[in-house]
Amino acid sequence: MSTDHFSAVAAQYAQSRPTYPDELFAWLAGQCASQALAWDVGAGNGQASVALAAHFDRVLATDLSEEQIREATPHPRIEYRVAPAERSGLAAGSADLVTVAQALHWFDLDAFYAEVRRVLRPSGVVAAWTYGVLSVGGAAVDGIVDHYYREVVGPYWPAERRHVESGYAQLAFPFRSLSSPVFVIRRQWGLDALLGYMRSWSATARMHKATGVDPVREVERSLGAAWGARDSTREVSWPIAMRVGTLR
Repeated sequence: MSTDHFSAVAAQYAQSRPTYPDELFAWLAGQCASQALAWDVGAGNGQASVALAAHFDRVLATDLSEEQIREATPHPRIEYRVAPAERSGLAAGSADLVTVAQALHWFDLDAFYAEVRRVLRPSGVVAAWTYGVLSVGGAAVDGIVDHYYREVVGPYWPAERRHVESGYAQLAFPFRSLSSPVFVIRRQWGLDALLGYMRSWSATARMHKATGVDPVREVERSLGAAWGARDSTREVSWPIAMRVGTLR
């Protein structure tokens, strides 16, 4: 069964998580024989779902978390549904594309892959991607963020986080692989946006709950000193690792 680590930070997640490059979705749509239906699994607040709706007639966006779905962005071509990854409710052979953005490592993979095989059209495509540890412009800031990620909240990451760091290379993916371009998320962020993103991490929430200490508040002073002017921006980037495949 899928695991829910994000209900407690659903609102912060919706406000602070970066969106994916438009060209990623254009490329995926181009790999599909038709663009009638995409199923976005583990959709969270619909970041990938909304982007898919620009290329597909209909998008089903499912997530285990009712709180995440409640925060999702409405769209006339998107149906949001609270459902586990292993039971979509879709008709057999109905989906042109199945996508999983930053969520595959939480799923019961055998059951999920069985559902993917059931709902995909014979010519359908399945794609899962994850973005790795962020990089922030400026060595001093980047070092503080990296220390926070690995040492401060590091012990509070769920064990599955290792699959994000390895780019899903160690997860089973029993489909005929397709090569994909290299995609990178890039944003110009101010300090407040970066702090909000750090608050959206499941490890941050787990540490706060376990210790009563707000770790972001604790690190804000040192980050602010290294950042410089509060209203200045820096480039923040995340490498995207993708697994893409077909049934045949």
